[in-house]
Amino acid sequence: DLVESENSLLKTIEIADKRAKEDFEKNFNIIKRKFNEIFVELFGGGKSNIVIEDEQNPIESKITIYAQPPGKRVKNITMLSTGEQTLAAIALLFAIYETKPSPFCFMDEIDAPLDDANIERFLTLLKRLKSKSQILMITHNRRTMEICEYIYGVTMEEGISKVISINLQKEVEEWV
Repeated sequence: DLVESENSLLKTIEIADKRAKEDFEKNFNIIKRKFNEIFVELFGGGKSNIVIEDEQNPIESKITIYAQPPGKRVKNITMLSTGEQTLAAIALLFAIYETKPSPFCFMDEIDAPLDDANIERFLTLLKRLKSKSQILMITHNRRTMEICEYIYGVTMEEGISKVISINLQKEVEEWV
């Protein structure tokens, strides 16, 4: 009975491992394609790739990210500027997110290292994605705040913290 149970358990583990590997490879290939699409959108060109280092053992393997912004040589992501690394990371994040979307997307200061030109590309991506999900973002960037529908903040009056909210759509309608 013990040998039979052990064999049954090993067979179950083998089936689970095979299914996990198939699911991983399927989703990895979708993410890889979406990553390049979003990378090109954010950089206005260029190309990117994510590579599984050990194809025989993809689930345990190291994954390397390659990024080539327009006009630059192919480089490992660690060789890019902070802004370029951020855009590449955003491209990968949203490639994963678009593969398995959720009703909420929460970001904390994701736009902080971006310059004005890169902010514009990032905001274009956000505008496209906000129709699929509710995006909650902590930011200090004025341009990012301008595309928001609602802004929440904390102010201190007479030593007491107070949460304020502004419906930007309503405010714009009242000004017009």
